This record gives sequence, structure tokens and C-alpha cells, in this order.
Amino acid sequence: MPRRSLLAAVTGATVLALVTATTPALAQPVAPGAPAAGQCSDEPRDLPVHEFTDHRELGVELSRIERVSGGAVDVTEVGRSNRGREVWAARVGTGPKAVLITSEIHGNEKTGTDAILRLLDFLGTSDSPKAERWRSEVTVVAIPKMNPDGAELDRRGNDMTWDEVTARFPQLRGSEPAWNYYTTPRQGDDYAQRPGFDVNRDYNPDLSYEPKAEDFPGTSADTGWYITPESRIVRDVYKGLVAEFGEVDTYVDLHHQGACYVMPDDPGRFVTLSISGKFVDDPATTPGYEEYADTYDLDYSKQLNVAVYNALQGRANNNPLFGNITLYPQDTNLPGTGLGSFALNGSGAVLFEVRGQTQTLGQKYRAQLTQAVYIGLDGMLSSIASGQVENLDPAVYDTIPPRGPSIGDAAERRSLQVLEP
Repeated sequence: MPRRSLLAAVTGATVLALVTATTPALAQPVAPGAPAAGQCSDEPRDLPVHEFTDHRELGVELSRIERVSGGAVDVTEVGRSNRGREVWAARVGTGPKAVLITSEIHGNEKTGTDAILRLLDFLGTSDSPKAERWRSEVTVVAIPKMNPDGAELDRRGNDMTWDEVTARFPQLRGSEPAWNYYTTPRQGDDYAQRPGFDVNRDYNPDLSYEPKAEDFPGTSADTGWYITPESRIVRDVYKGLVAEFGEVDTYVDLHHQGACYVMPDDPGRFVTLSISGKFVDDPATTPGYEEYADTYDLDYSKQLNVAVYNALQGRANNNPLFGNITLYPQDTNLPGTGLGSFALNGSGAVLFEVRGQTQTLGQKYRAQLTQAVYIGLDGMLSSIASGQVENLDPAVYDTIPPRGPSIGDAAERRSLQVLEP
């Protein structure tokens, strides 16, 4: 069902707090005591991460939420990782707008998983008017920790060899390995001993695509191939939602970025998170992508991101950290990412890039950073459920402050920039 016809289902809904039809003032004062930037390094270190939710704990918590929700949250195993770990999808709500949320496609980017669990707990157990509205207007499907092998190793890439790829896809034997195949040290992890792939370069806007030898090794500007089990799982869930709803209204991918970025107008404040809705060049003017021009809706992605930004700015007076939100670099053209591929298929797209991978911050600031993700998701879902997202001005997106420079070590910063998002 086209997005604009879906809007009729929510006409007249109550306009929720934090997201208004009018354009908010973006230059908000930061309260005294805002986190001050000092020395910072992106140098990989062995830091504690045990407080984050691991794979076993995720299974236990999802089972608990499903149980206490009385059936409101439905948890399903939707596939297995390359090393045989379960990948779960949790579904809640009966609304006409499908929202797909994923986390930990990079296994060292962990706050998104904890934020998803909190969101599912609220949606599954709360009898508040807000929760009831969300459930009636939106269907949320979350795939937390979609790369469990990488998450258990606390590293970006999954755990998979090129030989395993060619065993699954014999047509690729003799071709050069994919460009996103890691076999050398990165961010302190020795992929020479346990190779893997950056799963977030393995997507393709052609949802029926099967790997072809002539498409390898590819480049970062090309589409991916669905050669990893993890990307295929998410692709299949997405396809199922398209078959059921006609489209996936919104796709959200929860990531982390370097630890040392600062605000553009104040090098004394670290960026809490960056957001974005732009991941590919305009398909109407990009050779080879013209077929996606009619479904691609950058303005809607911008509106969703404005809803996220508004919600966080609305909480900045209580905690200045929530005011340190910037726009992720907009010169991004990555059709091989989940966000790029699904945006080309008509979904509104939202990227969260939270401060610091585990190798640079460990579990420091875990609670605050997880809360920032949750507030952003809350604002976005409230805006979708009320229909108010359609009234937000997409031009506001372009006035969100750009991400400032990194004050970390230059060599490490260059390495991280190659890896993001």
C-alpha cells in the first residue's frame, strides 16, 4: 500500500509531544555542565564490555519479554548466523505501517541492542495511551544483534571464510574474494586468524539477486551480493514485510562511529550521536538505478530524521548530552548497505551513529548512550504513529549541524572513516 494512502489511517490522531508541525529552533542553548571534550583516542584497546547484552542474554531477555507481554510481542527465530547462532526477530503491534529496526550488524556497536530490548519491553507491557497508539498504528519488527558471531567476538565483521562462501555458492569458485572480506588486522582484531565480512556491504536493492562471479570483487560504490547468512536473513524478513504490507514504511539501522568527533561550533563538546537519511545518490540521475526513482523518497527519510532530532533536542535541558546531535556526512553513496538498498526500495531510512565502538569506549557511558538511542526511536515512532511525520518540514534536516572534526589520533581516524557506517 502506498505511504500516502496509509496516512489516511492516522488522520486526526493526537499530535504527540516533542514532534510538532512547526519547525523547531535548531540552535538550542546547552545547559551548563555539558560533557566537555578532553583528550580522546580512537586507538583500539581491550576494554570491558561485559555489561552489554551478549547472545545468550539476548535470548533469555527476548523470551522474558514475550512471556510477560502476554503474546503482544512475538519472538521468532528467523535464521542462523554462519556459526550457527540464532537470529531472532521480535514483532509487536498491529498497525498498517511496518517499521523494521536492526542492531549490531557490526558486532562492536552494541547500544542499539539494549535500546531495542527496552523498546520491546515498553511496547509489550505498557497500557499507556502512547503504547496503545503505537501498537494500533505501527507494526514494529526488530532484529537485535543481527550479526551474533561478530558480536560474540566483539568485532565489526562476521566470522566467515571465502572458502565457506564458495561452498555455498559454487558459481563463485575461481573469482576474486569480495572487497569487504577482512583478512588483516582492523580495530585491534586479527582477521588473519578468523576472517570475516563487513555484512553492511553485502546488500543489494534487487531483493531477488543471487551472487554472480562477474560482480566480484566489487567496490564500496557498488551493490553487494547477499553472500552472508546475516544479510540474507534481514533481506528475507524485509521481503516478507513487503509482501504483507505492500512496503516497509521505515527502516532503522543502529550503528556507532568514532569516539572523538566534536560539535562543529564547539570543540569542547563530543558528539553524542549523528543521524542520517541519505545513503545513495539520486537514482533518477544515477545510471543503472533509474528503476528505483519512483520508489525512492528522500524527503520522507529527512522527515523521520527530523523527528529523531526534535525528540533529542527536547530532552537536552534535562541532560545536555542529548543536545549534541549532528548530521552524518551527506556525501555518502553506499547502495550495498541495508539502508541504501532498502531506501531505494521505498522505505524511509534512518541511521543512528552513536559515539565510540567498544574498542575505544568499552562500556563507558553505556546507559546515557543507550538512552539517547531510545529517545530518538521514541520520537520517531511517536511521529509515525500520529501521522505527524508527514507534517514535518524536510528542509529542517539540512539545517541540523554537520558532524564536527575528530580530535583523535589522525591515523586511526582515517582507518575508522573507511569503515563507517
